[in-house]
Formats: sequence, C-alpha cells, structure tokens
Amino acid sequence: MATIAVLGTLDTKGTEHAFLAECIRRRGHDVLLIDVGTGGPPQIAVDISREEVAAAGGIDLAAIFARGDRGECVAAMAAAAPRMLERLHKAGRIAGVIALGGGGGTAIASAAMRALPLGFPKLIVSTLAVGNTAPYIGESDLVLMPSIVDIAGLNRISHSLFRRAAGAICGMVEATVELEETGADRPLVVASMFGNTTQCVGIAKELIEQAGYEVLTFHATGAGGRMMEATIVGGPVAAVLDITTTEWADELVGGVLSAGPHRLEGAGRAGVPAVVVPGCLDMVNFGAPETVPAKFAGRKFYAHNPQVTLMRTNVDECAELGGILARKLNAYVGTVTVLLPLRGLSVIGAPGGPFHDADADAALFTSLKSALRPEIEVIELDLEINSPPFASACAKAILGLLDKNHKKT
Repeated sequence: MATIAVLGTLDTKGTEHAFLAECIRRRGHDVLLIDVGTGGPPQIAVDISREEVAAAGGIDLAAIFARGDRGECVAAMAAAAPRMLERLHKAGRIAGVIALGGGGGTAIASAAMRALPLGFPKLIVSTLAVGNTAPYIGESDLVLMPSIVDIAGLNRISHSLFRRAAGAICGMVEATVELEETGADRPLVVASMFGNTTQCVGIAKELIEQAGYEVLTFHATGAGGRMMEATIVGGPVAAVLDITTTEWADELVGGVLSAGPHRLEGAGRAGVPAVVVPGCLDMVNFGAPETVPAKFAGRKFYAHNPQVTLMRTNVDECAELGGILARKLNAYVGTVTVLLPLRGLSVIGAPGGPFHDADADAALFTSLKSALRPEIEVIELDLEINSPPFASACAKAILGLLDKNHKKT
C-alpha cells in the first residue's frame, strides 16, 4: 500500500479532491491531502495546510494574503509547493501525486510536480490540458488529462473522469519494474538525433551499447533538446553524444525548433565527457511554406514534408553558429571532443544534396576551430555525417572519453 499525495486548491475544489481521494483509498492506497488554496478556508479536512506549504518555501503567507492580490498569492504558492513535494519525496512519504486544477490550480500543481524526478508518478486533471501545454509540462514527464468540463462540482462526466484519473495514478504507482528490465543497471549515455542524422546516431548507438552502455536518444525538436539538457544535469549520465546540435540554428535565425539559449550547457555543468558534432546546423525549421517569414524570401528551401519547411543556413549564419558552439564548449569542465564531418552536416547537406554548400560549411568549421580552447580536441574527417565510418568514429570517441574518465576516477 502506497501513499499518494492529492494536491489542490481545497478552498474552491475541496469536494472534488475529496471524491478523488476516496477513489484512491478504495483502490487500496493511502492519501495525503495537501492544500494550496489561496482564498477562503479549505472545504475539507487536510493533512498538510497551506501555511505548512508556504513555510516550506520560506514564504510569509499571511502578509501576501493580506494584500489581497490573487495573482501574487498563486505565484507564492507556485514557488512554495515544489519545495514541499521535494521534501515529501526525499523523505519517502509519497509514491505519487495527483491534482485537479483550473487556471490557478494547474499553475501551482504543475510547478510543484516539475520539481519531482523523471519516473515519479505525477498527473493533473486540468481544464488547460489542450493547446499549448509546454509551459505546464516543461521538461518533466508530467501527465495532463483533459477535464472535459470545468472542475466545479461533481456531475456525470466528472464522476467518471475522476474515477479514471484515480485509477491512472494508482496504476502508475503500482507499475514498478526491475532494473534489469530497463537496462538501468548499465551506465547511461545520452544522444541527440534528428531525421537527417538518424543513420549516424543509430550506428553509433549500436556500437556504444555493444560496449555495455545504455543510450537514450532525444529528438532535437526544441522540447527534445531541453529535455536532454535537463536529463544531463539531473540524472546519472555517464557521457553525452551530442551529434545533432541543430536547435542552435533555429535559436539564432528564428526557426520553430529552438531549445533556447542554454542548449549545449548541460554537459558542461554536469562535468561529464562529451562528443559534439555540428549536425544539421545547415538547416532552420519552419512550418508549412506559408508560415516562413517574408524576410527570408529568396533563400534556399527544402520541403521536408507538407508541415515542415527547411531553410539552408548561409555563410554568415554558419560563421556565427561556429562561434556560439565554441563559446558553449569552452565553458565545459569535463573532457570534450569535437568531430567535424567535412563532406556534409545532414542527409540533404551531403554532396549532391539540395543543401550542400561547401562555403557555408567551411565558414562554420573555421569559426568553430579558431574560437575553441587549444586543449579541446578537434577531429576532422573527410566524410558526410551519416556515413558508417563517421558514425563509428563518434562511437569510438565517446568510448575513449568514457575509458579515460573511468581510469581517472
């Protein structure tokens, strides 16, 4: 029997959370009711009061409530609730967490749940589980379940939905796996991949796993890059194989798959060995052709599919990207090696491909090499990125760094 935290604004949605809690109890688990309400007193008895939650975050709740600004109250709870859940998790008091929320409740609950580690069961039934949910999910594995109707009382729809939500969180808590089933007993290497680097990463992954490691691949689509960075910093990662750094092209030029300005910082912060390749920096991602900004008229484009239009980076952009990569890698405290595929950065950037541009590639390589710290090894290979020999070289490089790091420790 496990204890599941039921977290919510119990001043306005106490009845609904009480029903949810009872559904969980009927499935054989204990419940810890946590109040994060910002209005009147809770409608039901609670196990952890809002005052206790605020105290966990070092917040003077009475002073904030006295000012009567609901937005400030919600922000205060969203800052304090993560500290409370972290404390409960570290103490082993909870095995999962679930919440029901409208706008304010979802903001508080999602902030709290994002503080919990990957793999820890977390679910919110929310009125906002449609459209752009990225601000709520962030880089977590939080599950958002649409509430269908507003969370305002119990009715034939909410009754059914809350029961199923209770079953979902209980099932998540009960679904334990053994380490040998997941490969979690092997050291972990993370890698970045894109459609245009799939062959390279696939070959390298197989070789690395044959050497006794597990490889997690992240799709370099903005969200994937942010998730990879969070995994590197927060997880037991042995090394990073960052073959697909394309998200920096979108960040610089204005594409739709940017991972933000902190991409390529995780390995440096964690101090783990890394192999970095400027994979797919020859392209910027946009949506359908009509979504491409007018200022890019006359540039070289490629229709990846009806929903994705790629634009070739030019000489100036590539030179700037080389400088950006160098600045990021120069800050690494762990060992880093750079591999350069001189004959093409992607499937479509290889000789004969629609994005082949030797001058732009050369600008990238020259800028990167000239700005790197001298002690960072640069391996130049007269190969295109998806050739089996280049993929093998990536695997050999990361295994070499892992071996050196192992001997050092």
